[in-house]
Amino acid sequence: MQSLRIIIADNESIIRMDLKEMLEEAGHTIVAEASNGAKAVDLVRVHKPDLVIMDIQMPEMDGITAAKIISVEKISPVLLLTAYSQKDIVEKAKDSGVLAYLVKPVKEANLFPAMEIAVARFQEFAELERELDNMKNSLESRKILDRAKGILMDTYNLSESEAYRRIQQYSMSKSTSIKDVAEAIVGASKKKN
Repeated sequence: MQSLRIIIADNESIIRMDLKEMLEEAGHTIVAEASNGAKAVDLVRVHKPDLVIMDIQMPEMDGITAAKIISVEKISPVLLLTAYSQKDIVEKAKDSGVLAYLVKPVKEANLFPAMEIAVARFQEFAELERELDNMKNSLESRKILDRAKGILMDTYNLSESEAYRRIQQYSMSKSTSIKDVAEAIVGASKKKN
């Protein structure tokens, strides 16, 4: 596993110290530590680590609430630690957007695979989100282009292919994107009406 920048959040300093030692021996860097969920969220926003390892039971803000904030803001993957494996806690953890969950005491044999899975899942979700954004942009561009073609077809009595060709030619002559030309046509049409 590649070296990661990690934030550890646990209200028990001994657990933070043990985790830090285990992680640093494996080549990871601990960029910050927190003893409560609110501080952990602040540190994550500042450092944008590759991974957050956080206890569920913490003062000020519990780990599940903090994990949900970090997940919604899409900053870093979160691996939750807990001394409890009750069903209701597991359900809350699942709903928080946590990408991995371990029951204490943490052992290297469990920790490192969970870390790898959390980071990989986070990267997969980020890639899916980028693809979705690209699809939305593509769909929006297509809608604008179709409107622009329709305007040219109605205004100049052109076929669809001729309207598209004119947009394409203008785009090339002005060294601008087809989407920008289409937006300009749609915008000019709105001003006329």
